Amino acid sequence: MASQVILAQKKEVVAEIVEKMNNCASFVLVDYQGINVEQVTALRAKARAMGVDYKIYKNTMLTIAAKECGFEGLEDAFKGSTAIAFGDDAVAPAKVISEFVKDNKLQMLKFKGGVVDGKVTSAAEIEAIAALPPKEVLIAQVVGGIKSPITKFALVIKAIADKAQEETA
Repeated sequence: MASQVILAQKKEVVAEIVEKMNNCASFVLVDYQGINVEQVTALRAKARAMGVDYKIYKNTMLTIAAKECGFEGLEDAFKGSTAIAFGDDAVAPAKVISEFVKDNKLQMLKFKGGVVDGKVTSAAEIEAIAALPPKEVLIAQVVGGIKSPITKFALVIKAIADKAQEETA
């Protein structure tokens, strides 16, 4: 009887993980070995502030949930100490972990992989995503890139018009 209760509890946890995996824009898997309770508490607080849910589940439950969601290729990430960060923003979980590591000069937290916009990604890809500038900066760079040639073209036309005006005067 007790084993059925425990099995039901485990199924509830797996269902919770499946729901989170299916409803988030991205999640990253992190090796958290060596981080102390105080640091985990600070990381969770920072994650919550940025809309990221940082949790620790058993690897077997994560493996079952990933299979139910159809995320193949994460099996190696579910070895050792594994934490998972879910986010509604595709970049937020990777950014939170990366910034926390930099701010606290931690070497222990390492990306293991994850899923971004429904695609399984490697640890290297997660690190590259974490290194991206904020969305507002990217938008400004794109607008600046589009605006620059137009501005130069307008200056050339104005210079030609000014030169033509000087010649007629």
